Amino acid sequence: MQTKIKTAPTMKTILSAFAALLLCASAARAETPPRVLVLRIPFETGAMATAVLPDGSTAELGRVRALPVRTNWPAYTASKWGTPGTVCAAAVNAVHLLTGVEKGRGRIVSVVPTVTVAPAAPKGAFFSIEAPAGTGLFGGFAPLTGSKIFIEGRDGRKRPPALSANREKTLAIEKGETLVIESDLPARPEVWMVEIENRPGGRILAWTKRGVEVAARVVRPVGGVGRFGGTEFQSVGRIRASHTGVIDIATSPLGQVGGIQIMPLRHALTSSEMAGAWRAAQWLIAAPVPGRGPLEGTPPLFRGTLVPGTRPGAEKLSDLWSTYGRRPLILGRFDGGSWRRLPPVSGKADDALRSLTHLRLYYPFWDEPQGDQGD
Repeated sequence: MQTKIKTAPTMKTILSAFAALLLCASAARAETPPRVLVLRIPFETGAMATAVLPDGSTAELGRVRALPVRTNWPAYTASKWGTPGTVCAAAVNAVHLLTGVEKGRGRIVSVVPTVTVAPAAPKGAFFSIEAPAGTGLFGGFAPLTGSKIFIEGRDGRKRPPALSANREKTLAIEKGETLVIESDLPARPEVWMVEIENRPGGRILAWTKRGVEVAARVVRPVGGVGRFGGTEFQSVGRIRASHTGVIDIATSPLGQVGGIQIMPLRHALTSSEMAGAWRAAQWLIAAPVPGRGPLEGTPPLFRGTLVPGTRPGAEKLSDLWSTYGRRPLILGRFDGGSWRRLPPVSGKADDALRSLTHLRLYYPFWDEPQGDQGD
């Protein structure tokens, strides 16, 4: 009788088995459809705009009270760093949709609440939704920048947004059709928080699912507070606006104006309206890490991460975790002390934040952080 000798598996066999496991896991993830928050705005005055949640439930966002009769070109400078056919800004007072870039300037159409302050959305170039600023589409249901936009026809088919051939270059959409915005809700957000060392050369650290990464460097720190329109619709330490060239943080209580802005270097250097940022105290200017491309229109700061979020006590999303988690929060350290909430500061106050040594931005999430992540 011959005795069979069992040999230990070779390294090649182990690696092959490990690769097979990875492929199976990847295939399983690929089969899981991405979860999406779908925002639907009918092209009809009086119709109800809605949000469709990943579980299929719906929430009313307010009735449509005005329709666009033109688009806005040239739009605000930073819109050109968005991707045509996507959301290029989400704020408590407006959501801007990029239809194209012409001669180096963005062309946009906007969605605004009926009562708002939104200079970037001129008359006739927006949908108006009957809802308070800072809530619903302009709060917890706000889409991420980079979210895709479509026009849904009467037959239910979706097509990319296009412009009509008339002189006003209006959005090509008719009564009975619907503007659709699809915003991804990843089971595990790419970024959990960002920490900023508020000094020249300070690191901007992104806490990601891959670990802690240096996302950018501080060129000019923030030291004061400025009068940024729209902050009156947000509370202290919350996101007023997030777009391809700015993160706007409110420092004033609801009903008052005051805030700070984080902006990328190229925007500060090349945009005429931002020339004052090098002299004023209310802007923090960030530069890319050497060897990487510009920050404008890229994550984790200027694309696909931040939203204005739910207003405490004013709205509820699908459950406790989404209602709480989809509410970005900004904390600070002063003179190197412990983390605490930002102090309420309104108006223009150039020295209000001179002792601010660190900023921390908690990014939004939808699910329980320790729950079943699915990936």
